[in-house]
Amino acid sequence: MSEVSDIENTVGWWREAGVDTIVADKPRGWLEAPKAKPGKPVNGQPGETPAIDHGPMPGNLAEFRTWLHDATTSQSTEKPLDAEGDPASGLMIVVDMPEQGDAEAGQLVAGETGLLLDRMLAAIGRDRASIYLATICPARSVGGAIDETRREFLAKAARHHVALAAPRALLCMGDAPSRVFCGANLSEARGSQHNFNHDGGIVPVIATFHPRFLLQQPRFKAQSWKDLQMLIEGLSE
Repeated sequence: MSEVSDIENTVGWWREAGVDTIVADKPRGWLEAPKAKPGKPVNGQPGETPAIDHGPMPGNLAEFRTWLHDATTSQSTEKPLDAEGDPASGLMIVVDMPEQGDAEAGQLVAGETGLLLDRMLAAIGRDRASIYLATICPARSVGGAIDETRREFLAKAARHHVALAAPRALLCMGDAPSRVFCGANLSEARGSQHNFNHDGGIVPVIATFHPRFLLQQPRFKAQSWKDLQMLIEGLSE
């Protein structure tokens, strides 16, 4: 992405979101190591068991990604798509599943939805090379909804994925990731920081709208920008 394109994408997104200020009134070190506090921490549920035993989840990120691909392939007629980007970038973004047409494009969140995602990323000083983008369900389900019979398994795998990636911050786009990592639906999760607790530490979590939803309901772009503001100062340091 060129510098000119970055600027155009950023300004375009700000304009659509109705931005009149690019930072909050008070500085926030949002990505500083968080202190444990009461709230809505979400831990992996020890009682959760997958419907089909795929064996233990690997403790290495590269091996886990291969394991998840194989586990998904065995349960889906659609082509699974692996996580993309840089796991060491510090920012992990999770969506529910690939968009329609992503498998053919060979990219997560492609097409018009992807263009909006790119503009949102540019607005916070990022692009696809400087985030780690993953899904709850690596293969698109029929009808675009996560299969209820695999929901617990996929949620457990997603939590393990984030624990292995150990990002400095996690951005959940859409309702399904919000439920997995914030313990609440999107409308309840938005507007505040949540913490995802795992054996390796605590990951701060922010929930916002999926770009797919924003294309359908553009009036919510201003609210989405408020969510992204929670990331800006920490990500720009």
